Amino acid sequence: MSAQTDTQGSVTTVYKVSGMSCGHCEGSVSGEISGLPGVSSVKAVASTGEVTVVSAAPLDAEAVRAAVDEAGFELVGQV
Repeated sequence: MSAQTDTQGSVTTVYKVSGMSCGHCEGSVSGEISGLPGVSSVKAVASTGEVTVVSAAPLDAEAVRAAVDEAGFELVGQV
């Protein structure tokens, strides 16, 4: 796992998601993950397939996977 905790106690985790190809894809993934409890920020980048999530505590991997699936993409894992 490559989650990092900053000085304010927030956790930043970078996930790899396959299938994103445009801004709409980024928005779909960001929107679904943003709905998870404790998430304060999500930045998806289609060109790299990376999604950076800032949350109050580490997120449950299955919850993230379900959110990405709901958006129509596949969670490959953490970077």
